Amino acid sequence: MRLTGQMVALLKSAVNLCQNLPADAILLLAETSLDWPSVQQHLGEFHRVFVAVQSRNLAQRLRNYPDLSLIELEPVPTPVSAFMNQALLKAIGVGWLKPGEHVVVMYNGIEIGEEDVSDPIDTLSVIHLQEHLGRLTINDLRRLNTSVPDETLRLVINLASEIGREGREDKPVGTLFVVGDTRKVLSLSRPINFNPFRGYCRAERDLRDRRVREQIKDIAQLDGAIIISSDGIAVAACVYIDVPAEGIHLPRGLASRHITAAAVSKHTKAVAIAVSQSTGTVRLFHRGEVALHIEPLARPHIWQPPRPEVSETEEEE
Repeated sequence: MRLTGQMVALLKSAVNLCQNLPADAILLLAETSLDWPSVQQHLGEFHRVFVAVQSRNLAQRLRNYPDLSLIELEPVPTPVSAFMNQALLKAIGVGWLKPGEHVVVMYNGIEIGEEDVSDPIDTLSVIHLQEHLGRLTINDLRRLNTSVPDETLRLVINLASEIGREGREDKPVGTLFVVGDTRKVLSLSRPINFNPFRGYCRAERDLRDRRVREQIKDIAQLDGAIIISSDGIAVAACVYIDVPAEGIHLPRGLASRHITAAAVSKHTKAVAIAVSQSTGTVRLFHRGEVALHIEPLARPHIWQPPRPEVSETEEEE
């Protein structure tokens, strides 16, 4: 699509913002194909340019322009705010952006109909990632609308993220937390080893205590799932959860731990949080599906919505 005068002006404005604020990168949310050589021409020598797309055909065309870093997202319709969030988070996850940077985002901020001939890009926003990601953390938890209190979810997700990022004694660790609906989860479980929490009072099993969380990092090295109550009390560990996996569809490469996580979250009101041993990636399952995807960065975790995954290989439990 040929660039309009408005589009050219916005491209030049984006570069000026990067130079004068300063900002660190330009992110273009593309919903249709553009005259990409002209886009590159008007961006001049500014090279930190990311183009996010939700169309496989459009992604294929953009691969012919290696100077434009492609961010390919799941091809499903989403509001522009979700489109932006997913693109920013994926760019951080692969190391193209850092959480403290500032990004000029170009996008279509006005809803238009299929026959509308308006410019495909009509809005510029300057995103301060540190503030933006902090808001995502709270909003994403509220969006899940689970039966587990936000405080408990945050505790377990932070713990899982630390396990995924740090491992234990320089070794990668994979584990599974099941949070909430404890009675039903236990009815679907059987022990595969001694329960390391048995005989301890509630205070000695409360995840709000940093010492308890450190002990759980050691326990996470053992086989089996760790069961946490809705109020953040560790109930059991080293358990095998026996739930049917019919109707569970996960991306290729996710093994038994993730299948169990999806299945238990589908058949109970619990939330399951799986840590990948091979990559440290944390996934939160709700109602049988991945609801949050958390990358193991070398800093406090980054939260992001689900994304397609096709190449990860994880050891079986």
